[in-house]
Amino acid sequence: MSKPWRGMMSIVVTPFTRTYELDERALKRLVRFCIDAGATGLVGPANASEFSTLSDDERRRWIDIVVGEAAGQVPVVASVTSGHALPAVALSCYAQRVGAAGIMSMPPHILHPDSEGCYAFYEALNSAVDIPICVQNFNNPIGTPMGSQLLAQMCAELDHVLYIKEETAPEPRQITRTIKAADAGCLGVLGGQGGVYMIDEHRRGACGNMPGCHTTDVLVEIWNRLEAEDEKGARSLFNQMLPLMNYERLYGVAVYKHVLHRRGLIDTSLRRAPGGDLDEFDIVEFEKMWPRIEALFRI
Repeated sequence: MSKPWRGMMSIVVTPFTRTYELDERALKRLVRFCIDAGATGLVGPANASEFSTLSDDERRRWIDIVVGEAAGQVPVVASVTSGHALPAVALSCYAQRVGAAGIMSMPPHILHPDSEGCYAFYEALNSAVDIPICVQNFNNPIGTPMGSQLLAQMCAELDHVLYIKEETAPEPRQITRTIKAADAGCLGVLGGQGGVYMIDEHRRGACGNMPGCHTTDVLVEIWNRLEAEDEKGARSLFNQMLPLMNYERLYGVAVYKHVLHRRGLIDTSLRRAPGGDLDEFDIVEFEKMWPRIEALFRI
């Protein structure tokens, strides 16, 4: 088996052209940025990648590009969340065939199956692939929250269910519960939510985090300080990032893309998802915090 996942595994956003098509050149640029910034893995197309706005063909092309550009330097975890097990299995098999190191999925995000349905969904994925599966436990309305005992059962009984991304509230406590319950059959539990709880999660035993990719270099540095038992240094850097993290809680992908555009990594900050870009007042507030945030970037 490959090296266990640990550290900052960046969710690569999906850049669009001015006509809302997949910007393949910018996507390759983001892959190189994440690797240069120290990401230990790449993930997507997930929530931060606007997966629900992509066609099946676009999702396959996304995976092709990211796997190809990463070229084995770090593992690529393909997000395969779908409306039913059949398309999820098809996308999982495709991802494995083109070189993804693992897959990640929420339960079907429209059907919201019960516990038995969730188990059956991951059982189908488990039967279809030979690479690690990461169960994404995410809050409503897009997610279908699962209890720690169900997660533990899947880790114990399904050979390829080896990781859990825990994002249900309150996330740090849920990570503790999930680690205790699923320890025997689980290689690691990762946090999410943009890394906003990462210090607490690290203390509780999380093996990493899957945040958006826009500040990968800074989040990697915070994680590395935690690994070096320099919590004071990690917290100092984390506290400087908090104004931006708080803004992300309001506007999500719009902030991710605005930051990436300001960093020159994508050509537009356009999103397909409803809500558009930041408005003029959002920009005023963003500009107030930007100089202190920009000073933290290493790339």
